[in-house]
Amino acid sequence: MKIFTFDTTLRDGTQGEAVSFSVDDKLVIAQKLDELGIDYIEGGWPGSNPRDKEFFARARELRLRHSKLTAFGSTRFARNTVAQDPNVRQLLEAGVPAVSIFGKSWDLHVHRALGITLDENLALISETVRHLKEHGKEVVYDAEHFFDGYNANPDYALKTLDAAKLAAADVLCLCDTNGGMIPARLVEIVAEVRKRFDGILGIHTHNDSDCAVANTIAAVEQGVTHVQGCFNGYGERCGNANLCSIIANLELKLGHTTIGPEKLQHLSTVARFIAELANLPVRGDQPYVGRSAFAHKGGIHVSAVLKDSATYEHIRPDAVGNRQRVLLSDLSGRGNILYKLKQHGLMDRLDEKAHRELLERIKHLEFLGYELEAAEGTFELLVREVLHPGLNLFDVVSYEVTTRSPSGKDSQTFASVTVKAKDGIHSATASGHGPVNALDLCLRQCLSQLYPAISSVRLTDYKVRVLDSKKGTAAKVRVLIEWSDHKRSWATVGVSDNVISASWHALVDAIRLELMRALEKDDTIERVVEDYCWGV
Repeated sequence: MKIFTFDTTLRDGTQGEAVSFSVDDKLVIAQKLDELGIDYIEGGWPGSNPRDKEFFARARELRLRHSKLTAFGSTRFARNTVAQDPNVRQLLEAGVPAVSIFGKSWDLHVHRALGITLDENLALISETVRHLKEHGKEVVYDAEHFFDGYNANPDYALKTLDAAKLAAADVLCLCDTNGGMIPARLVEIVAEVRKRFDGILGIHTHNDSDCAVANTIAAVEQGVTHVQGCFNGYGERCGNANLCSIIANLELKLGHTTIGPEKLQHLSTVARFIAELANLPVRGDQPYVGRSAFAHKGGIHVSAVLKDSATYEHIRPDAVGNRQRVLLSDLSGRGNILYKLKQHGLMDRLDEKAHRELLERIKHLEFLGYELEAAEGTFELLVREVLHPGLNLFDVVSYEVTTRSPSGKDSQTFASVTVKAKDGIHSATASGHGPVNALDLCLRQCLSQLYPAISSVRLTDYKVRVLDSKKGTAAKVRVLIEWSDHKRSWATVGVSDNVISASWHALVDAIRLELMRALEKDDTIERVVEDYCWGV
């Protein structure tokens, strides 16, 4: 059965605490959603703010091939006639084929929020829907707080749907605006509504009880054919129903058609694209599209997945554009290591003893506080060192860093580094923007003439995590540094009770790894630890 998808990331999603899109962002996202095959894209509320008004003005430039751009607004204000209501006029002036309007279904809101009678509220609904229909708009009527309203006064909640239906609304969308419903009760209510109303019913749920996706799926099983949600679950308070999960569940679990299996393979890419523009990470554990959704860490799990991925994966990752990953940690069995090596034809290059040594070394490092799950650059370096035990590009003789803060002036940091390379001893001093930058400059000065390849390596992110907060400022810390050489990205890790020492270890490993790559020219080793960054 065809289930229509209604994306409200650009409207309801932006009401999330940390979510903000520029007009340019919204235009690009709308184009992406159209390419994915979303049926309706709710672009915003043109009557509420200048940004959304500008979006609809500029949206005329878009060349949408599938999606219907939709403007959002409310029923007319009680003090206005529908023809003179500014909000309603803005909806018509948005110049889009579809309009979604919300009206009050809960008698509490009618009395407290609007301060009008129940009959007056029914007039607001019917007159607004009828006016929009007379102007040629497809109308999605959002019955705000419908489930709370039904629980409080079922007869009146149903009358609000009657008012919209008799005015020719195309969709009656039942909204769990407070997000407090659980599936069993929602199913009872949707079933009663389905008995009374034919045509297209919709569902719009929030996630305050962590049931938004489950509630949406349950509503579809009761005959709802229009589903609303936000990508990555963005939205006010605890967010809206996650449209990524809704689409995947409807397609892969229930056999319905939303965007179709071919476009479903782009789901992860679009989710990450939208997150990138929101300047927010996609939750690693987000179902279907998260980086950890098909990641395996326990040795028993990995051993089974190597034989048959269905043992610990409920779908094929590529069905939603994701990928299988095997993590490396102190929980790793040999299967994790073998997976990495076998994946790219390196099994024959390490004998049984080398396999064991590599695994034991990884477990020991994790015991010390290293985290190789996020630092596969460090893992790559370990593999290269095992494969080429005699390859020693340089040794660190000493390093020193000092920071001075003259009275009334900004602090100044100076570093000195001495290394021993194949052509002799090299020393350098430098001042930098903090200790890591100063040490980085020194190390490059020492090695750049002998190894010019390091000039392309740059730091892109730096994270510090305290490993034992009970020790206060004496606690051990883990430093994770992300790097790029314009061709790939990787991360290295260092651990110490001295943050500068931990940073130094991660810095040296990154430079050593890049040099080994440049000198070995061994593509098979590089592929064994593929970059898991997600470019769009």
